[in-house]
Amino acid sequence: MGSTGTVLRELRGAQKSAKGVSLYSRYVNRPAGRVLAAGAYRAGMTPNQVTLISALFTYGAVASVALVEPSWTLAVLVYAALAVGFAFDSADGQLARLTGRGGPDGEWLDHVVDCGKLLLVHTAVLISFYRFGELPSEAWLLLPLGFQLAAVVTFCAGLLREHLGKAAASARGPSWAAAPAGSVSRVRAVALLPADYGVFCLVFLLLGAPGAFRAGYAVLAVVHTLFLAAFLAKWFRELKALRAG
Repeated sequence: MGSTGTVLRELRGAQKSAKGVSLYSRYVNRPAGRVLAAGAYRAGMTPNQVTLISALFTYGAVASVALVEPSWTLAVLVYAALAVGFAFDSADGQLARLTGRGGPDGEWLDHVVDCGKLLLVHTAVLISFYRFGELPSEAWLLLPLGFQLAAVVTFCAGLLREHLGKAAASARGPSWAAAPAGSVSRVRAVALLPADYGVFCLVFLLLGAPGAFRAGYAVLAVVHTLFLAAFLAKWFRELKALRAG
């Protein structure tokens, strides 16, 4: 087993493409995940164990949002747990590529945890609004449901786009399956920041000020809905082009 520095260099070499990745994931979450993956490798952990650690941090934070009255202390603790959980979510895939121990079971477990996270985090906000929030109107209770819909549909549609695209490209032969990934655009990386889960986690730092949290959460809900519309149109065109090409 090599030194931590050697493991980190190997992890950097096995990094996924930065195409279509926001600046936060590229420069904050992936590097943090790389450090955690190196530590997990040194500890002899498996990628699935790292995924479960990610779930513990994330689901613990989500439960706290639903069960504990909002405060600045809670805000910091929830954000820290969500951010660490997100970094471990990056670490499991990096560890799998480093060790070659990834497989369908690990990918399945990772997606199950991610899907549960998207469902539960907005459910927790809804419960917090109902239990602790002095809402200007009961209509605010609909906001987490709408945000949840946008988040889950984006997640599921993106996964389907990826898998259906790979299947279509593979069926057309090596020349399609091995198509170049394209260049990495910094402008696109900046534009994707509002849709990044790591940026979404930042809004929980406002939990100590319920009005500010509602406003920030509402802005992100609108942004994510607009991104969903843009992504759906883009992915549909891409899949249609694969069929017609």
